Amino acid sequence: MDEQQPVPLTKSAPVPAPAPAATLRASDADRDRIADILREALAEGRLQPEEHAERIDAVYRAKTVGELEPLVHDLPAAPVRGAASAGPARDAEAGARPRTSPGAENLVAIFGGAMRKGRWRVRRRTNVFALFGGVEIDLTEAVFEQREIVIHVSVVFGGVEIKVPENVTLHGSGAGIFGGFDVATYEAPDPDAPVIQVSGFAFFGGVDAKPKRGKRLKNLRA
Repeated sequence: MDEQQPVPLTKSAPVPAPAPAATLRASDADRDRIADILREALAEGRLQPEEHAERIDAVYRAKTVGELEPLVHDLPAAPVRGAASAGPARDAEAGARPRTSPGAENLVAIFGGAMRKGRWRVRRRTNVFALFGGVEIDLTEAVFEQREIVIHVSVVFGGVEIKVPENVTLHGSGAGIFGGFDVATYEAPDPDAPVIQVSGFAFFGGVDAKPKRGKRLKNLRA
């Protein structure tokens, strides 16, 4: 009787290892989290304005989470808001997908200018950074697809001008440090009108936001 030959074991394909957290592409939510920590550090005196400006510039240029984390390694973490995640690195270690903020846009002006005007779709959040530069945002002909809009401004030796339709609600919560943060608070008669919230700070610079007379928003959604 012939002896039965053993059947060779087949090797399964190797399972690829998950990408290190530091190599993950940074989302707008990741950048916002780091910018919040830097803003708190500036307000508490942990960072000088020049340091803050350099780090904020690096935040909005960062492509990966690994480029973001070193910018706040020597600062206290920002407080957790609601059930927000503790950070993209911890999410990745736990196997979770990092949270994203698809409704965000960044406008950066460094020794130059940036502009948003005409008929354009307004994102839920717009982050503005001006360093020795100027930014103009004109919302009078824009298309609003959300009722609440946030424009977060960081200005260092620069200026930001924001024009809004006269039939929307405009709120402001910011600070001028050797500069001005002038937001003309206005409540629209229509309680369902869009609400624009302008926040941030101006250091040796200025932020000006006000309704433009004669310009009215016609439709909330195109």
